[in-house]
Amino acid sequence: MIDACIAGLLRYAEDTGLIEADDRLWARNRLLEALQLDGCDPDCAPAELPLADLLRELTEDAVSRGVAQDNSVARDLFDTKLMGVLTPAPHEVRAKFRSLYAVSPERATDWFYAFSQNTNYIRRDRIARDQKWVYESAYGPLDITINLSKPEKDPRAIAAAKLAPQSGYPKCALCAENEGYAGRMNHPARQNHRVIPVTINGSGWYLQYSPYVYYNEHCIVFNGTHTPMKIDRAAFRKLLDFVGQFPHYFVGSNADLPIVGGSILSHDHFQGGHYTFAMERAPVEEPVRFRGFDDIRAGIVKWPMSVLRLTGPDRDRLVELADRILRAWRGYTDESAFVFAETDGEPHNTITPIARRRGVDYELDLVLRNNITTPEHPLGVFHPHAALHHIKKENIGLIEVMGLAVLPARLKGELAALEQAILSGADIRADETLGKHADWVEELKTRYTFTPENTADILRREVGAVFAQVLEDAGVFKRNEAGRAAFRRFLGTADQEGSL
Repeated sequence: MIDACIAGLLRYAEDTGLIEADDRLWARNRLLEALQLDGCDPDCAPAELPLADLLRELTEDAVSRGVAQDNSVARDLFDTKLMGVLTPAPHEVRAKFRSLYAVSPERATDWFYAFSQNTNYIRRDRIARDQKWVYESAYGPLDITINLSKPEKDPRAIAAAKLAPQSGYPKCALCAENEGYAGRMNHPARQNHRVIPVTINGSGWYLQYSPYVYYNEHCIVFNGTHTPMKIDRAAFRKLLDFVGQFPHYFVGSNADLPIVGGSILSHDHFQGGHYTFAMERAPVEEPVRFRGFDDIRAGIVKWPMSVLRLTGPDRDRLVELADRILRAWRGYTDESAFVFAETDGEPHNTITPIARRRGVDYELDLVLRNNITTPEHPLGVFHPHAALHHIKKENIGLIEVMGLAVLPARLKGELAALEQAILSGADIRADETLGKHADWVEELKTRYTFTPENTADILRREVGAVFAQVLEDAGVFKRNEAGRAAFRRFLGTADQEGSL
């Protein structure tokens, strides 16, 4: 069986273009080296198995022979090593990307996205486990996902990681030094990982895809230097420069403060992709004009969070106005709206920016963020409130700001168990795992009659409603008359800033 799996893996690599026919013997011998085998039957028929199963069989054999450790992280390290044997060198990948980019940017990214899946850097079999549905909200269709593609923590792997020597290389999971890195118990293997150099605003950056692809062609664009994230004038210019080079992609940045940052703040990076989020489809509900910027269309977006949209053909003018709005927001305080620029010297105001193209126009969505905490809301005032933590407690980052919920894996089992508990009449409040959902379920029972046919659908729909409320909690200016008036007061201040 092992010989057949080796043959099957070689055929897969050839079929997907990772190797060519001339590479077959060389690749087989390199696989044997990685597997610590002296030989195999070169005439063995290839196993008719999907890639994930081929790798699983080879890895389990290696574990049984003591070649790989017996835990989930070690298995991932080992099967990535096998795929690394079959992954072309960076210079080949980059040359292919450049040749396709000369035809069109979309052709280049289409190929690179498929390549990143073919190398198993993006594990198709794990992504397929994610649960996804759409919730029709007052703001348009919101994408709801329960992320199951990240591997579960294995206690044996956790124990092994504690014993592993600490290393400062690579400095973080985003650094360019990850390309081809063998990994260790406390850092993922990346032998099958390739990145594409791109120049953004005159500096060296790289393009890659997220291994967890929360949406189509979920890419990461990261600074070639390990430097902290910062939202400033240059960040707006970089975002618009990127969509100038890849007009079929959007790109955005997480905010640069804790709580509202929602990502790795230690390494400057953006996220983008070929996907239309609900926020992009949301219309401008209140046009705004800024003095001296009649060439830019601006307005407040109909969205649960506080979003200002700027649209126009001139990137430099968009950057100029966005920078003035940012500077005004950084220093803005409105106690009546509980907006404080700083407390005790700690800054609170920042922006989550998103860039895209609309035909000949460029567009920037500026999402106002504030990370202040109070004793009542220790995780953040503009953060999911405690009553929603049974569904979503984590930070609201760029992806969720745009309308895609990334919910914790625990919810898969909890929602299934809740369905059974509701239908059986079990005491949910007394259940150690499900008790946190008891208040929610009691409220749902006042609005629904649960049956075996509708319970699962009701729970999914109401999870979507919770996510919509999560976004409203994270909105700085609330969607009521007082909130709209407060938003207008800030825009008036920003307009004064722009007139200086």
